[in-house]
Amino acid sequence: MQLGVHIGQQNMGMDDLRSLWKKLDTAGTDWISVWDHLYEAPPAGGTIDHFEAVSTLGALCADTTHARIGCLVFYVGYRNPALLAKTAATLDHISGGRFELGIGAGWHEWEARAFGYDFPSLKNRFEMLTEAAEIITNMLGDGRTTFDGDHFRTDDVANLPSSVQPKLPVWIGGIGEKKTLPLAARYADGWNAAYISPDEFARLGGVLDAACRAIDRDPATIRRTINVQFVVGADQSEADRALADTQEFWGAMWPRVCDGALIGTPDQVVEQVEAYRAAGADGLNIALRAPWSDSALGAWLETVVPTIRSAS
Repeated sequence: MQLGVHIGQQNMGMDDLRSLWKKLDTAGTDWISVWDHLYEAPPAGGTIDHFEAVSTLGALCADTTHARIGCLVFYVGYRNPALLAKTAATLDHISGGRFELGIGAGWHEWEARAFGYDFPSLKNRFEMLTEAAEIITNMLGDGRTTFDGDHFRTDDVANLPSSVQPKLPVWIGGIGEKKTLPLAARYADGWNAAYISPDEFARLGGVLDAACRAIDRDPATIRRTINVQFVVGADQSEADRALADTQEFWGAMWPRVCDGALIGTPDQVVEQVEAYRAAGADGLNIALRAPWSDSALGAWLETVVPTIRSAS
């Protein structure tokens, strides 16, 4: 089981971010990703320091040598998909062949409006995601790409140099049964979900399996990962404080994400990770938002991760 860290690049300086991912990489973390937001999450009206994703990823790719690197996920409304494919290939070269590209339909309407982006209906955003997936997967393959859609177009576009990897993996993120999972079955090398329970992850995995079979694709060819809230303490007292702080941080949005949280001490968390493995997760990423407890992160890296790996 791949064990990774999904970093929310907010409420901390770039020097601290770079120290964090170097520490994670040295510790043998399998995966390190950031998100594609322009404001903080959960939304707070643009009141918290926050770094842009592509420039952050350039530093992340250059600073690390072991972990697979990604973004979970790029919102296709912020960047032309042809440019995003070009960006992915470039980041793959900076990382030495470790980059993986995640795309999704987006949700953070507040930041989009603030930065002057249209934020179309969910229906239109999924149409955009479908067109983007076709352009990106074609451009990350061989040859040139011509596409004329309702939202995006390309004209005999080349993507040179091509990625270091013969096949740069493309991920589609989200938990929508009617649109997201069929799109993942059609285009993606991986599917990522966020903040849902093991039971729901298993159920949606079954929906993805069915979507694959409907187009004669082997469901085993799609990797499946889950992002979870990190509500962990080195001991019970610290775990209780982490839970109280996290509930306060999320406020009214906590019920939407609490089912997908690792909560408790290292021993308790190991059982929760194993439940996701049993539900079909090939990987699990803890979501870090500053501030967090250094002792809790140390317990994750030094106790939980080795325990999970030894059980593989």
